Amino acid sequence: MSTCCAPYTPVLVGHPSYEVTGGTAFFKGQDLFAMAVSAYAMASAAASASSASSAALSSRRHAAGSSAVRGKAAAAAVPRVGGRGGVVAVRAAKGDILLEVKDLTAKVAESGETILNGVTLTIREGETHAIMGKNGSGKSTFTKVLVGHPSYEVTGGTAFFKGQDLFAMAPEDRSRLGLFLSFQSPIEVPGVSNTDFLRLMCNERRKAQGKEELDPLEFYGFLSPKLDQLNMDPSFLARNVNEGFSGGEKKRNEILQLAVLESEMSILDEIDSGLDVDALRDVAKAVNVLKEGDKGLLLITHYQRLLDFIHPDFVHVMEKGKIVQTGDISIAAQLEEGGFASIAKK
Repeated sequence: MSTCCAPYTPVLVGHPSYEVTGGTAFFKGQDLFAMAVSAYAMASAAASASSASSAALSSRRHAAGSSAVRGKAAAAAVPRVGGRGGVVAVRAAKGDILLEVKDLTAKVAESGETILNGVTLTIREGETHAIMGKNGSGKSTFTKVLVGHPSYEVTGGTAFFKGQDLFAMAPEDRSRLGLFLSFQSPIEVPGVSNTDFLRLMCNERRKAQGKEELDPLEFYGFLSPKLDQLNMDPSFLARNVNEGFSGGEKKRNEILQLAVLESEMSILDEIDSGLDVDALRDVAKAVNVLKEGDKGLLLITHYQRLLDFIHPDFVHVMEKGKIVQTGDISIAAQLEEGGFASIAKK
């Protein structure tokens, strides 16, 4: 929480560079953080015309009450992260909304079993989110629905990525737009070399961006530094996709695909499963580099150890196909210590 006076005034008038993360502010009995910027100005003009003293107005600004956490002015609300009795918590705001999911429901296409029961999640540019939950809570189903897996059917809600309706797009178009999912259990693709596979996906993405395709020599020059970044042996490129790869090699190969695609929004489904400490450190280091700047990241995990390497801005708990709690990294520590029962008691 910032206690510096410098950002305090801009926050009160709704400056978009700051994001309120807790506390309240009332002006003339109205919740400031529930107003758009233009409403601030109208309320201020009315106050100037009023005979009320500035001291009386000041006292009303700190009236008790509760307000939802607000992001940029007029943007959708983001999860509350704390705030105590009258103290306004502030942090620099992240970028524009990358992924916005509202009231998403979905079922298994074949059996009709409902898995997702109203998932709502907003991820902004530059943010890292993590979803934790028991097996069967809907975490992996949520990721697959977002990328268009045919085994699931959306029955309600919306999902927008970079302002575009995901559910109106084919799975490959979602990928071309910059949405990436690393699989929990990457499959082997016999007969297709890693080099050909990576160059094909790279050029599909480049075409979608209006860029020139890379020939084999140009692509190798593009790929080499990414191999170094991942601490990956170049000999893997000559092998078939994931064929004969160890668990750690498959996960590295997934992150290499992310590096090649340079996707703006990455979803990593249990990227830590099957990795020893050294492999996890290498993968996490690469992910941290790849997510720099305005890119969004969503981690699906059971364990705090991944979050020790890749630090999330928000941690969500999913239960029975719905996000039931949101907070900071302390939630992961609580789960590690007391299990999901410790969350349910709150």
